[in-house]
Parts: sequence; structure tokens; C-alpha cells
Amino acid sequence: MTHVITSVNEWNDSYIKENLSRNRLGFVPTMGALHRGHVSLIKQSVTENQKTVVSIFVNPTQFNDPNDLQKYPKTFDQDLHLMNEVGADYLFFPNYNELYPDNFAYKVEEDSFSKLLCGAHRQGHFTGVLTVVLKLLNIIKAGKAYFGEKDYQQFKLIQEMAKTFFLPVDIVACPTVRDEDGLALSSRNVHLSPAERTFALHFPRLLQSNNSCKQIATKLTELGFIVDYIEEYDGRRFGAVHVGKVRLIDNVKV
Repeated sequence: MTHVITSVNEWNDSYIKENLSRNRLGFVPTMGALHRGHVSLIKQSVTENQKTVVSIFVNPTQFNDPNDLQKYPKTFDQDLHLMNEVGADYLFFPNYNELYPDNFAYKVEEDSFSKLLCGAHRQGHFTGVLTVVLKLLNIIKAGKAYFGEKDYQQFKLIQEMAKTFFLPVDIVACPTVRDEDGLALSSRNVHLSPAERTFALHFPRLLQSNNSCKQIATKLTELGFIVDYIEEYDGRRFGAVHVGKVRLIDNVKV
């Protein structure tokens, strides 16, 4: 049964009392609203480690849009039930004051890759992401931490941050999980109406096509998408679009 822990001190006590160690602990940081993509991360951690801890924290410092933060889905009971089913040993569920006693006075910034792609359209987003992930990695003290490739830019930034600050953790990338029709799973997909959900399928299909980035962006715009970017970087094609009030991101190897 998944044991819920809400404070850093409580986690530190459990870490000692239960004789946990980096080489047998896996970590899956999330913002909740778990779906099959999260489940794949948890299952991989359960397979590769003796113990697995999942965190749920909707991190306000990475939201550049207050409305997006307010409407982010919160499904705690459902999430906990799912964690029990797949074998997560611990849920770390802190509040803001627990993680930000400094009220975000201290920050982790990257001044190159974080300014591209999503970073160019969401000011301060990756500063919030890197800051909270560094805190969580230091708190949990796991040997492996698992991140989905759907947020590939985020994964690479976290991987490089861990190397830069000599953190004793392996940042593990897990493949993007998609619905059968090809749409990448996201907690935000629940905000799509049935018509928008069907319409959204043009995005992954065009992203995976043989068209150029410019052609894809043009076709998506003509269809009615608001396109933030379609760009290729480091052997991948990245895209971000808006369907109604929902922002979707995706990436594929090229």
C-alpha cells in the first residue's frame, strides 16, 4: 500500500527508519492527474528499483499563466488509487510552504536551451521547473528519477542540471505514451471537448509527416490551430499548438 508523506522531515525519518538508499530507490516526480504515461514511468521504476516514490506537487512557479495553474486538474484520490494498483511504495505530497520556505527567492536558471522552443513562449517556465526538481531530487535522494520524452526539452534540461551540479542520480528518459489514435497523453487533454479532441489529431499526424517545419506550421495554421512553434533541434522535431484554450506539445525523432 502506498504510504503518503507530506513533509520533508517525515520523509527524512522514513528514509532512515526504513533503511532506504539511493541504489535501491526510484523516483517519479509528477503534478498529479495521473494517466497511462505516468503509469509507464511508475512501472519502470517499480521494475528497476526495490522501492519507488512518486511525488505530486502542482508547482506554481512554472506557470506563466495564472489561469492555467487554477484549472490544472486535481484528482488526488484517483491518483493514489492508481499508485496503489501499480505498486508505488510512497507518495510525497508536500504543500507550497514545505518546498518553498524561501518563497522562491532562490532559483535555478539555465540561459541557453531553456530560452528556445517552449522557453521562448513561456517566460520563466523552466526556471520554475529546474528549481522545484532540484529541490525534489535533493529531498528524495533516489538513485534514478524518471521523466517522459513527451516533455523532451524538460528532460534534457533536468539531465544536464543533474550533471552540472554533480547530483548522484540517473535521469531516465521514458518513451512518450500515446492514445491509439496517436495523440500524446497529457493531463491537460481532459480539457478538450470531443470535437477538439478529434481536431487535435492533425497535430501529431502532421508533426510526423515528411513535410518541412514551415509547411507543417502553415498547414496547422490553415486548419485553425494557433501555432507557437514547429522546429527541429538535435535530431528531433518539436511542436507546440493551441486547440481552443488547451496548449499541446509533442516531439518526434527525425
